[in-house]
Amino acid sequence: MVPEPPAPSPSVLTTADDVRAALLELSDESKAAQVARYLRAVPGGYGEGDRFHGVPVPCTRAVARRAVLDDGELERLVASPWHEERMAALCVAVAQAKRISRLLGSRRAQQDPDSPAIEEALARREELGQRYLGWVGQDLVNNWDLVDTSAEHLVGAWLLVPLVGDQKLPSRIGDLITSSSVWERRVAVMSTFATTRAGTDWPAYAVARQLLNDPHDLIHKAVGWMLREAGKRVDEGSLVAFLDRYAARMPRTMLRYAIERLSPEVRAHYRSLRA
Repeated sequence: MVPEPPAPSPSVLTTADDVRAALLELSDESKAAQVARYLRAVPGGYGEGDRFHGVPVPCTRAVARRAVLDDGELERLVASPWHEERMAALCVAVAQAKRISRLLGSRRAQQDPDSPAIEEALARREELGQRYLGWVGQDLVNNWDLVDTSAEHLVGAWLLVPLVGDQKLPSRIGDLITSSSVWERRVAVMSTFATTRAGTDWPAYAVARQLLNDPHDLIHKAVGWMLREAGKRVDEGSLVAFLDRYAARMPRTMLRYAIERLSPEVRAHYRSLRA
């Protein structure tokens, strides 16, 4: 029997137009309407004005994995009015950032930290981070799913992971925390996932302390989530100590997210402090 020929590999996408065309092939108007409601892209919602192809996130990520974009094409894609196209651009940038993090954490980097390759990687990581903060400031990263996909890798790995022993947040993170933009504040929160995954929890608590009085429920949810992850991945005792001090003044949603993995008795205790 003659074996079947292998399926052709998907073509590489080298321009923003290529990525757009690939996403359009997967578009679904009914799903687009559902996603618009889910992400509050409705009159008066925090995502008002956004446009959707109706492509599921896993499919958008798969398209992004086929993309090899220079910086000019990446900028074109992230400036798109279509949500999934901006998501694809962020996935491309995140993939670059992850490769850099793997290189910087490698034995090669430890053995020769001053090599040109390592210096180039550090410079590229900073360039990606600066670009990303520019996108956030231009309101191109303007919903929670976009922030949550990207902030950990493009901000946390750049600004927080190298400083884990300093116990002091960088000024750029402080600027994000005090921003009037909910998306910049959420970037500050979600960037702490990078250090939490690396086994250091103080940035999560430092950011959380400064956002206890934030008025937006998207910040309440993000802070509670990052507190929960810090307790789960690093040290539950530190989470309990934080809650002992601040639970009574935490917004209810923030507290509910933070205590989700604690025992029923402990959860009941902290909820009673908000009664």
